[in-house]
Amino acid sequence: MAEQPKGRAVGAMENSWCRAVPGGTGITVLGFDISKAPDMVKYQTALHKLQNAHPILNSRLHTNTKANTFSFVTSPTPFVQIKTLDLSSTLEILETLSNPSNSSVSPFHLILEHELNQNTWTKTTSSSSSSPPNDHDMFFGTIYTLPDAKWVAVMRFHVAACDHTTAETMLRELLGFLMSADDGDDGGEGKGIVKETGNKGEANFGIEDLVPARVAKKPFWSRGGDMISYSLNTVRLSSLKFKDYKSVRSSQVVRFQMNQDETKRILTGCKAREIKLCGALVAAGLIAADKCSKPNQKKKYGVLTLIDCRSDLDPALSIHHFGNYHSVIPLVHTIKGGENLWELAKKTYTAFANSKKNDKHFTDLATLSFVMCKAIDNPALTPSSSLRTSFMTVFEDTIIDDYNDIQRELGVDDYIGCSSVHGIGPSIAVFDTIRNGRLDCVCVYPTPLHSREQMLELVDNMKKILVDCDSKI
Repeated sequence: MAEQPKGRAVGAMENSWCRAVPGGTGITVLGFDISKAPDMVKYQTALHKLQNAHPILNSRLHTNTKANTFSFVTSPTPFVQIKTLDLSSTLEILETLSNPSNSSVSPFHLILEHELNQNTWTKTTSSSSSSPPNDHDMFFGTIYTLPDAKWVAVMRFHVAACDHTTAETMLRELLGFLMSADDGDDGGEGKGIVKETGNKGEANFGIEDLVPARVAKKPFWSRGGDMISYSLNTVRLSSLKFKDYKSVRSSQVVRFQMNQDETKRILTGCKAREIKLCGALVAAGLIAADKCSKPNQKKKYGVLTLIDCRSDLDPALSIHHFGNYHSVIPLVHTIKGGENLWELAKKTYTAFANSKKNDKHFTDLATLSFVMCKAIDNPALTPSSSLRTSFMTVFEDTIIDDYNDIQRELGVDDYIGCSSVHGIGPSIAVFDTIRNGRLDCVCVYPTPLHSREQMLELVDNMKKILVDCDSKI
């Protein structure tokens, strides 16, 4: 008899993401700018290996429309097929994306934004001809053909299956599978890329099922107080100026990069103050936002810091356990104007570190999931019904990518990984990577709530603040 699909109900945090994605937040994209013709057979085989190694990628998201609940249904065999677009089809898409604000944006960048706004999960019917109604694939693969022997390969995921760590590890595993195909073996370990693949079944649990017992419970009245506090804080926070809060939104991307010397100076400054890079990024973002607002005003900005909880779960998970195992700590920071980068970085990071030390990322997990869903259902709880819950989102840990030589061997000239934010979310979400010693920050924002010109000004100011800083104490 053929092996039957397996399944489980989504956890509370996964449920909040399932509620968020149809509105436009949580569409995760890995895009590759390629100058070497992709071998379709090898690429398809590599994706099927990823699916076989990680059940969550081999699942479909089932929606019970009557009960408004979600569950994962895992197939015993891989099923994702790569979609290919020829040159004329790709150029037709690029033509629809062209406008004056995009005149200086590369085709790779435009295709990435296009994929961020391809929301298969808004449909009420199946996203695959082979799956039942109300079942949707968790990820998709597409290759676009560009002129002058260039291609863009994109993988698009539902955030419930792919958090920041999953995207990073998936990139390494995919490189390993592609390199091993060139070598004629079945692993990838020979290139030193992948030491372990597969989740061995443990990741078939939601994060709530793995929270350590010592922090799993919180008094009822304390939880209620947190709900009220988080809800009220959202409407009291300062925001970047909204350009257009009535029109339909999509996600766009701006980016800033630093050279090795600039990056080293920033990292040296963080190390000297015993803080992580996220502290410096938050401080630079807050100071840059203050420059864009009225002077001599005290402002309160919300910052969300996302934390990979895998190592703190019970049992602990490795980075090869795919899914979404991130939690968040929300904080409010007051800006008076004229702040020093390092003083503000130390202050904001210390507040975050203390909250994490007190297990706020676990004790408030259920509360934050509940408040997030309530805000989705009631946009009026947010400023101008914008669904902005914070000014900025950052990740506690920066991705380190030292595989440039291997990427070049495969013809990968550049890549970007990020997620959409035009539903519920921040005004700017920062996805930071250090690639061969160089800081690369991909910043996603909702448009036309914010304009490209407005966000370019913000990130240019952020970069200038970081570059001009003195790393010494």
